Amino acid sequence: MLPFVLASVLIASALGCGVPPIEPITTRVVNGVDARPHSWPWQISLQYLRDGEWRHTCGGSLIATNWVMTAAHCINTQNTYRVYVGKYNLVEEEAGSKAISTETIVVHEKWNPIFVAFGNDIALIKLSEHVTPSETVQLACIPAAGSILPNDYPCYITGWGRIFTGGPIADKLQQALMPVVDHATCTKFDWWGPALRDTMVCAGGDGIVGGCNGDSGGPLNCKNSEGVWEVHGIASFVSGLGCNYEKKPTVFTRVSAFNDWIDQVMLKN
Repeated sequence: MLPFVLASVLIASALGCGVPPIEPITTRVVNGVDARPHSWPWQISLQYLRDGEWRHTCGGSLIATNWVMTAAHCINTQNTYRVYVGKYNLVEEEAGSKAISTETIVVHEKWNPIFVAFGNDIALIKLSEHVTPSETVQLACIPAAGSILPNDYPCYITGWGRIFTGGPIADKLQQALMPVVDHATCTKFDWWGPALRDTMVCAGGDGIVGGCNGDSGGPLNCKNSEGVWEVHGIASFVSGLGCNYEKKPTVFTRVSAFNDWIDQVMLKN
C-alpha cells in the first residue's frame, strides 16, 4: 500500500498546483462578491446526508488527487459525507463537477471539540477515487513549513457560507478580500487576546467582511511572489458576537504549522 500512496503523492505534486486555468477576479472590493465561476478550482463542498438529502456543511481544499483538507470541527463521526469537486453553484447541475464518496477521514489527534481555541482544527479526507485535474478541478498548493505572512498581506476567503450573521448560505461560491492580521496584533487584549495560538492565523477584522457558518474548513487563499496561490489557512472560528465583528477577525488554522502532520497522514493512509 505504501509504495502506491507515495506514488500518488508524487504524481499529485507533478501535476502542479495553485494556478487556476480561470483566473479569479482580485479587486480590492471590501464586501464579499460572487466569485468568477471555477476560478478557485481547489475549493470543494463538503456535504452530509440528512433525511435523504445531501446538504452543504463546510468548505475544503483539494490538496492531492484523492485528498481534501478541511477543519476538524466539520467532522461528525455519526454522519455520512461526500465531497463535491468542481462546484460553483450548489443548486445547479454543472458540467465538470463530481460528487465523490469518502474512504477515510482523519481528524487531528489533538483536536478538542470542547476547546476550539486549543487549535489543531484540521482534518484530512481521503476520497474513494482519484480526481482528474481539469479546467474546473485543480490542486491547492500548501505553503512551506513555518511560513508566516506579514500584517495586511492580501488574501481571499472563499466559500458558500452564510451571507450575513444568521442569514442563508450562498448558492454561488463567494469570495472576499481578507488581509492577514499578524499575530502581534491579533493577540492584543482588545482583539482576540494573548491566548490565541501561534498555530493560527487571523484575517479580516474590519467589521465588514468575515467568514461565517458554512465557510468553515475552506481556504484562505494567498498569492505568493511567484504568482502561485497557496492555502495558508483553514477557516476555524469567528466571534460569538457575529461573523464580521470589528477587531474579531476570522481565525484560521495556519496550514504551515501542520506540514509534517499532513505528510504523515497521507503516507500512512
